[in-house]
Amino acid sequence: MFRTSDIVLIAVMVSAAALTYKTKREAEEQLTAVHKIQAQIRYEEDTIDLLKADWSLLTQPSRLQKLADIYKSQLELEPVSARQIIGLDDLLAKPVTIEDLSSQRLGGMADSGGGKDPVVTGGIVQ
Repeated sequence: MFRTSDIVLIAVMVSAAALTYKTKREAEEQLTAVHKIQAQIRYEEDTIDLLKADWSLLTQPSRLQKLADIYKSQLELEPVSARQIIGLDDLLAKPVTIEDLSSQRLGGMADSGGGKDPVVTGGIVQ
């Protein structure tokens, strides 16, 4: 019938076929993973390009100037003046309490009297 060498040869051939199939399946899975990663990279690059386009649109000097004009005219905002910027030496050393507000009347916030309220911008009375 069959000799021992024939059985060993058949076993080797079946093992080689199984190993070849397993290797092919793993290669296909990795190829699929590579395609997914490449698709993700393309998507992220498109997203970055879109964000760059949005950023360049939003930071156009003419657009920013229009917004500044609109905010100035409709909201009656004024440009920042040197009086609105204070140095570190001008900051209070300790936290402000309600008693301090009522006694020192910082920035006109505790003003309960009649008359015109002072304009407060950046914590400085104008």
